[in-house]
Amino acid sequence: MRSTTNHESDQLARCCEEPRSSDRGAAMVEFALLLPVLVLILFGTIELGRAYNAKSTLTHAARESVRVLALDTGDPQAAAVAAAPSLTGAIGFSSTGGTPCTPGDPVSVTLSYDVNYTIPLFGEGTITLTDTATMRCGA
Repeated sequence: MRSTTNHESDQLARCCEEPRSSDRGAAMVEFALLLPVLVLILFGTIELGRAYNAKSTLTHAARESVRVLALDTGDPQAAAVAAAPSLTGAIGFSSTGGTPCTPGDPVSVTLSYDVNYTIPLFGEGTITLTDTATMRCGA
C-alpha cells in the first residue's frame, strides 16, 4: 500500500475547499451576463401566454357571433362582446352574408383584437389578432 505524501494530501485538501474569491467573482459575472437573457425568456413566455389566451377567446367569440348571425337570433356583434368578457377594449367586427340569410348560404364573421405587450429589455408593441368563422344559415 502506498502512503500519500504531504504534497498529495495538500492537493486533495485544495480540491475540497470552498471556492476562492476569484471563482465567486467569475460566477457573479456569468450570472450578470445571463440575467438579461433569462428575463427576456421569462417575460416573453408570459406575454406569449397572454396572446394565446386572447386568440383562443377571440376564436370562441367568432364562433358564437357567427352562430347568432346564421340562426338570426339576435345581434352578432353583441354576442361577440358577450362571449369575450376577458378581452378589454374594442373588438373589431365585420360580417358577410345577408340578414336575414337564405338557408344554406354561408355567412362569415371576422373579429380583430389588438394585444399590447411589454417585455423588459426588448420593448413594447401591439399585435393584431384576427379570427374568422363561417357557418351555413339555418332554417
